[in-house]
Amino acid sequence: MKENKDRVIIASDVNKRDGIGVEIYRNDELIAEIFRDDTEKTRMIRIFKESISLEQMEEFIQTFKREIPWEFINYDNLE
Repeated sequence: MKENKDRVIIASDVNKRDGIGVEIYRNDELIAEIFRDDTEKTRMIRIFKESISLEQMEEFIQTFKREIPWEFINYDNLE
């Protein structure tokens, strides 16, 4: 039985959206992204695989919470 190899990359985006998130890869295939958008003040999950177990998704969310600051950046208050 082949063991799955998971990898998490912290990535920022300042093009169409402005924020930071985590990309989750399994066996070098992108399967999910959790992103904090500072412009829209949202946190979103995008799934790139047909199904992901609840246990895996909970683990991914915990990784996001551990690695990405929870507070949005308020660009109006920056000098």
